[in-house]
Amino acid sequence: MEAGNQSGVSEFILLGLTDHPEKQRLLFFLFLLMYLITGLGNLLIILAISTNSHLHTPMYFFLSNLSLVDICFTSTTIPKMLANHVSGNKSIPYVECITQLFFFVLFGEIDSVLLTVMAYDRYVAICAPLQYTMLMTPKVCALLVAVSWFWAYINALTQTVLLTRLSFCGHNEIPHFFCDISSVLKLACSDTFINDLVLLAVGGLTVIIPFIGILISYTRIFVTVMRIPSASGKWKAFSTCGSHITVVCLFYGTIIGVYFSPTSTHTAQQDTTAAIMYTVVTSMMNPFIYSLRNKDMKGALRMLFTRKPVLSL
Repeated sequence: MEAGNQSGVSEFILLGLTDHPEKQRLLFFLFLLMYLITGLGNLLIILAISTNSHLHTPMYFFLSNLSLVDICFTSTTIPKMLANHVSGNKSIPYVECITQLFFFVLFGEIDSVLLTVMAYDRYVAICAPLQYTMLMTPKVCALLVAVSWFWAYINALTQTVLLTRLSFCGHNEIPHFFCDISSVLKLACSDTFINDLVLLAVGGLTVIIPFIGILISYTRIFVTVMRIPSASGKWKAFSTCGSHITVVCLFYGTIIGVYFSPTSTHTAQQDTTAAIMYTVVTSMMNPFIYSLRNKDMKGALRMLFTRKPVLSL
């Protein structure tokens, strides 16, 4: 990758969220707490699902994969931010920055596609319940997850390879707490037209197509649910989708606001705030959103904590 860095810039400077020492200390403990909550919460989701046979269904299979990706997603950026604060060094080597960017795009895209897969799962469960077990077989579920990884890998590799072809001239300060692709592109002194075009085209397709898939799924779900005569039946059907809709709004709302609106309409600080929402806050809130409103998950978590160890004689 270093061959693409024709300018000889060996590192970038991550300016972070603030230069104020007291605010930096506060943000350090805040992000450390959010990172620990994210890791522990999503790990508990994975353990609860894997140890409870009643949750070995497509919906919870996708949820456990989403939790795993959320742990990886936050681990791509937050540990480096915390390490820089402890060391007092805001620099990040060129190769490490490109690597961080690759995995950030990879796990972000997997998150996006998995949310679409989960919407499709809810669509089949509500709109075609009699065909659910036939359509959502373990093989199909594994294939959908594999497609999510492949789709994300292609996009992440494309964005990264194109980025390594750019030259960087002197100015190497990134007004962010991680190597965000739009921020890095602004530092390039060579023509970024191809990069911008691919970011909007390929990157846009990997966000817009899944988002459209979610909209179509929930439109069909809404039409189907409204045909249910009883109010209790409608509420029961909608309650299985509420958690997912909340996560979708948090995740896609901030991404579309940052990457698919003119750069002149928002400041770097607004971009950073939005990035915190979809990189940290959404991943941290997922375990609470999916467990607090789900009786099965609450029961599985309760069993996980109250399970007595089996002693072998």
